[in-house]
Amino acid sequence: MRDPYEVLGVPRGASAAAIKSAYRKLAKKHHPDANKNDPKSQARFSELNSANEIIGDEAKRKQFDRGEIDAEGKPRFQGFPGGGDPRGRGASPGGFETHTFRSGPGGGGFEDILNSMFGAAGRSARPGPGGAFEFDSGGIGLDLDLSVAMTVSLEEAVNGVEKRVRLPSGKELNVKIPAGVIAGQQIRLKGQGETAPGHRPGDLLITVSVAPHAFFKVDGSDLRVDLPITLYEAVLGGKVRVPTLGGAVELSIPKNTSSGRTFRLKGKGMPKPGGGTGDLFVTTRIMLPDGNDSALEALMQKWRDGHPYHPRSEL
Repeated sequence: MRDPYEVLGVPRGASAAAIKSAYRKLAKKHHPDANKNDPKSQARFSELNSANEIIGDEAKRKQFDRGEIDAEGKPRFQGFPGGGDPRGRGASPGGFETHTFRSGPGGGGFEDILNSMFGAAGRSARPGPGGAFEFDSGGIGLDLDLSVAMTVSLEEAVNGVEKRVRLPSGKELNVKIPAGVIAGQQIRLKGQGETAPGHRPGDLLITVSVAPHAFFKVDGSDLRVDLPITLYEAVLGGKVRVPTLGGAVELSIPKNTSSGRTFRLKGKGMPKPGGGTGDLFVTTRIMLPDGNDSALEALMQKWRDGHPYHPRSEL
């Protein structure tokens, strides 16, 4: 086997985090499930696992760096202490350890060999069709998560809703959107993603967006709305109905209210993530009647001549 540092493409002085990152990236790239048309992918993936078993483990990495074990994790031959018989138990005539591979009751099978060679990867190997082995990479090799987008109305975001979502596979699911969801929030449904042999099912990630409202504007946990009022309501004052997410309420407009004046209705906004509710800010907009009104024009001319004022004097 090649040098494990070379296999993972990292220098000998690389940090543990750099080694882990390199292994994950390469394992995802060369996993057999992602390269079904490449007959060499299994060999490359096995080589990556073996390299990671050596330098991904702090103790084994130190042994390898000191020359105590080779690239396969086997002890390097150091000679026989005290001139002992090289043909002792478990040794070959050349002084190297030998293994007898047996199968059947009482004997170590191929899975035991994998355990000794690949550690955790070997332990997770299991027979597949035709005697081949499927490796579970522990969720590193494949990204089986699915991502979909869902748009809800402002009322649905505040009150919660159950909606049907269609997956790229064509499968449809009923999804409960919790009350108080905000734009950009992600909901995770475990086990509803893609599947692959030898892997846990991925998750379904739903990113929620909130559709623009006809007249409410979202400002964090607060809501803002423009309230049209008549000229005489602005001058004389009065009570007007204001829409909220929970139904219309009455707002008292003081006399001589200018267009653009903002009123605050506490607790009429959006639910806050940490509890409580935001506010609703109501801004008045004076609206004149459509079309020409000769009577209003005459009134304004008379009022202008007798009561001139200059609202733009400070500009």
